[in-house]
Amino acid sequence: MVSQTAVKPGTPRLRADATRNRERIVAAAQEAFVEFGADVPLDEIARRAGIGNATLYRHFPDRRELARSVVLSVFGTMAKEAETIAAEAPDAFAALEAIVHGAVEWKVGALCPMFSEWMDVDDPELLAARNRLDNVVERLFDEAQADGTLRTDVAPGDVMILASQIARPLPGTTPLLHVQFVHRYIQLVLDGLRAPQRSVLPGQPATLQDLRGQCAVPTGPQQ
Repeated sequence: MVSQTAVKPGTPRLRADATRNRERIVAAAQEAFVEFGADVPLDEIARRAGIGNATLYRHFPDRRELARSVVLSVFGTMAKEAETIAAEAPDAFAALEAIVHGAVEWKVGALCPMFSEWMDVDDPELLAARNRLDNVVERLFDEAQADGTLRTDVAPGDVMILASQIARPLPGTTPLLHVQFVHRYIQLVLDGLRAPQRSVLPGQPATLQDLRGQCAVPTGPQQ
């Protein structure tokens, strides 16, 4: 799923083989973090990436830096794919459906809670990636509500919260079993967002601003 990696500004350009190694490490780390949690041994990540431990530590001297790259890569990929979906979908609601299903595939619901206590909410690279994604989602919400396909008493944050909650595996279930059902339940939620609305929702809609800081760059723990 991860198709790009984040490199700090000012970092020397990597050779092609080093770039491939870095991308393999970040992709393997994303899978391992989702499967085993934030404390997965870095040796396991190196094994999954098909590289030696020394190569992993050369690219990522500690867990903090590796986790940061995973989060930035995921949000960067999500933003890029959301822009493509928005440009190609037949209407705004269909684009929102595809983006929400994509967020499940990107494992955002697992990664965000994992790193929520370690975040640097002012990280400029993460803010840029999140703003890019937020702009797409908010525009699609406005368009879908304006054309009458999306109920008017919801906001983008409502959908992100629902998708994140549904995407988290239940305790005691296997990843394979979870994947078999998660998109089914996501679609049930999306169908409930269609206008005309059939009920009155309690409380206030959750905006994306309400969710700021809920998934940002980890600042600890160290390896």
